[in-house]
Amino acid sequence: MQSASEQSEAADRPASPAPAPSPEHAYPDHWEADVVLRDGGTARIRPITADDADRLVSFYEQVSDESKYYRFFAPYPRLSAKDVHRFTHHDFVDRVGLAATVGGEFIATVRYDRIDDRGMPASGPADEAEVAFLVQDAHQGRGVASALLEHIAAVARERDIRRFAAEVLPANNKMIKVFTDAGYTQKRSFEDGSVRLHLDLEPTVRSLAVQRAREQRAEARSVQRLLTPRSVAVVGAGRAPGGVGRTVLRNLLGAGFTGRVHAVNAALTDGPAELDGVPAHRSVAAIGEPVDLAIVAVPAERVPEVVADCGEHGVLGLVVLSAGYAESGPAGRERQRQLVRQARSYGMRIIGPNAFGIINTSEDVRLNASLAPHMPAAGRIGLFTQSGAIGIALLAGLHRHGAGLSSFISAGNRADVSGNDFLQHWYDDPGTDVVLLYLESIGNPRKFTRLARRTAAVKPVVVVKGARHSGSAPPGHRVPVTRIPHATVSALLRQAGVIRVDTVTELVDAGLLLAAQPLPAGPRVAILGNSESLGLLTYDACLTEGLRPLRPLDLTTAAGPADFRDALAAALADETSDAVVVTAIPWVGENGATESGDGEVLAASLREAVASVPAPAKPVVVVHVEMGGLAEALAVATSTRPAPTGTRPAPAGTRTASAPARPATAAVTGTAAPAAAPATGETADPGSAPSAGPAAPDPAVASTADPTPGRQATIPAYPAAERAVRALAEAVRYGQWRRQAAEPGRVPEYEDIDEPGAAALIERVLGDGGDGGETDARGVTLDTAEAGELLSRYGITVLPTLPAPTPDHAVAAARRLGYPVALKTTAPHLRHRPDLGGVRLDLATEEQLRTAYAEVTEVLGKPEELQPVVQAMVPRGVDTLVRSAIDPAVGAVLSFGLSGAASELLGDTAHRLVPATDRDAAELVRSIRTAPLLFGWRGSAPVDTPALEELLLRVSRLVDDHPEVVAVSLEPVVVAPGGLSVLGATVRLAPPPPRTDLGPRRLPSY
Repeated sequence: MQSASEQSEAADRPASPAPAPSPEHAYPDHWEADVVLRDGGTARIRPITADDADRLVSFYEQVSDESKYYRFFAPYPRLSAKDVHRFTHHDFVDRVGLAATVGGEFIATVRYDRIDDRGMPASGPADEAEVAFLVQDAHQGRGVASALLEHIAAVARERDIRRFAAEVLPANNKMIKVFTDAGYTQKRSFEDGSVRLHLDLEPTVRSLAVQRAREQRAEARSVQRLLTPRSVAVVGAGRAPGGVGRTVLRNLLGAGFTGRVHAVNAALTDGPAELDGVPAHRSVAAIGEPVDLAIVAVPAERVPEVVADCGEHGVLGLVVLSAGYAESGPAGRERQRQLVRQARSYGMRIIGPNAFGIINTSEDVRLNASLAPHMPAAGRIGLFTQSGAIGIALLAGLHRHGAGLSSFISAGNRADVSGNDFLQHWYDDPGTDVVLLYLESIGNPRKFTRLARRTAAVKPVVVVKGARHSGSAPPGHRVPVTRIPHATVSALLRQAGVIRVDTVTELVDAGLLLAAQPLPAGPRVAILGNSESLGLLTYDACLTEGLRPLRPLDLTTAAGPADFRDALAAALADETSDAVVVTAIPWVGENGATESGDGEVLAASLREAVASVPAPAKPVVVVHVEMGGLAEALAVATSTRPAPTGTRPAPAGTRTASAPARPATAAVTGTAAPAAAPATGETADPGSAPSAGPAAPDPAVASTADPTPGRQATIPAYPAAERAVRALAEAVRYGQWRRQAAEPGRVPEYEDIDEPGAAALIERVLGDGGDGGETDARGVTLDTAEAGELLSRYGITVLPTLPAPTPDHAVAAARRLGYPVALKTTAPHLRHRPDLGGVRLDLATEEQLRTAYAEVTEVLGKPEELQPVVQAMVPRGVDTLVRSAIDPAVGAVLSFGLSGAASELLGDTAHRLVPATDRDAAELVRSIRTAPLLFGWRGSAPVDTPALEELLLRVSRLVDDHPEVVAVSLEPVVVAPGGLSVLGATVRLAPPPPRTDLGPRRLPSY
């Protein structure tokens, strides 16, 4: 199956041996790649070499006669020696073969042969090749051919092949579908009883979309296999209580895992054995039935034999808790590389090493394959963390706040499965509404930004980044180095819709609100409560966060729960607000004593007010001071849930009498009862925190569940106005981003752009080695003339400057340009520093020019040191700067700010990823703190911001069209009320860095 004919290889023609690879074309190891297949497993793609003869023969013997017929258009039961030689000897230019392997054995092959316009074997400059596939029948339907097509197409483009030709039998519908679904521009014809396909290999918008959709499905499926196993083996479960393996085994059983559980310990004696009531074996091979997930808790030196045992017996994935890898130094780093390579060779994916574990709270799974002793409550939050310690804290904190999780992952060194993979899973996971991420490094920032943008369009993504200022990745994390500041990375994440917070506390605060409440429609905030002072603090906090608070409604200290209920109901119905903040302090009764049960009664009243609104369209948060009863009532209301209606029978191998069933939780009625505590420290309570025993609700933050059947409305409560308002402000900004993302901007086309002319200039300059400019390790810096010429190809005019090495040269330049003129020093230490006196403006006569020249050279130095120039004056306006640079980690970044020391000192610069849309350009201009200077601050005339936005878009197009343009700096750009003038420009060219996000799908390499 899955073949295309190669006329020179038809069954009735002898295959002549191909010459051995020429020395100049050595083995291309950069073509090797690990890929995730449609079912979530992995395969390795690599070039076929002469050493693969036996593998090829073995592979072919396992292919059905039908597939062989589709491949060769005739019965072809076995390969001849000449066939084997031809199919394993390639020059890696005109003849290339790739194989997909699992466990070191071939499961599929693809090859191309360059042909001329007559269909005969050829060499360059012929730019067409015939392509053919063969996939082992047992692996058909896994998406292997689609992955191979992506990789062979990338190889062909690298070798200057622009088109593929494929001949397919009409009955071979699966192979035809592989080609037609790939998204490439193609032609199709029917000739001599076969379908002839021609594919243009230039990537298209559709081919890229197809590739990314397949990537999403495959990576999401690989995560789903880890989170929903039907059977789990704990490898390294000790015979004595305690230890990591035995702890995970007890946690797995205590959570009520719905599948089968096995313990594995190599030190066990032969014969039947049990640990904690489940079958125990000496190896995975001895289990004798399929195992989907293995939890590995053995010393690092024993992990390779465990991985081999798992891989050879069909285990789908691993959670490696073992430490001693990249976090421990160079030797551990190499051990980690070998671990990843070994696991992937068997088609397995890894969480870890040095992981804390994974949790899935779904009632159909109830998986606690982690070191957390208690199962979190079920909920709608997906949580990913790279730190076990932070994971413990987040689990405990979310539980105390009454929040439940859909899934939890603490990935440790995340050598394989990363936050990107879980974003792929959570994107369309119906059980997850909010994604929380604690990251210490971002392995593939371009991909993370792309995935986060797509996920944020349908559900909130909240990120807190650790190790922001350390200047290096945490031990054990292999990530690309980025040169851009942390503030820039944050700005780019916000552009992608990511809610960027600074602390773990803010992560929890924002997650609680987003999981519990609707998104606000705008920034208008109603404030009500029984404390005027607390209301004013909330009002001030709203202004600080850029919200628009309404005048606080003071219910007075005499207000009771009924007053709160009525006021909240009225605020929810009021169309002049988009969100409501309720502030509450204990109220005092007639005898001067605090009313008992005030928190519980108030919580019920607030729930009643929310329930009275048919469909609440605005969020509600509570700020409370010294109302512990309220916090406890709110937390209890969400941490409980209805008791099960019946008893689910435990699958064989999951529980025995020695492992008591988990206690049922109390049902939610009008007032919820606290969750039952475990009878002993050994039994897991689904509502308990990951600690030695049950944790009391945290008075810091809590939330209340609306008891109305079918509704999950909750009201988060915070102990400080600043925390509540900060979380609300993040929701407001995210809601605004969501509304804008629904109607994305566009990248405008400009008819005056000369892209071919710019490309020719760039090729000439790089080909000359930078003869016209300055060459350094970072590339070629263009001289003034070349920079101006390149920019002019994109409609950007740089005001001419004429050198003035002497006063007479300055006068001659001024006569040529016309008075008035400016005299400027261009020495590097004085450039863009008018405050040092190196710039003299509005010189209207020769006398003024000579006087200025004398003053500047007398004060600052000799002309040869100052490098003075003369430039014509332009209309006055606001001095700005426009820059773009390519960072190896995040790609091309467009930046904007005002020119001058003040903006540089304050870091007042905005950033967007390239290509920028018209909306991005408008936001760039308006997002800096000094933006009012552009819009008529203190009575000044507003400047021409549309012209400024167009300039930003033209620079973005230049950098996007020509990745060789690695840096552009336009400074100053004087923006006047009518038009703008670019007074200075610097452009640097270099060979473009590789774009891993545009190539074929591949996992990070090791």
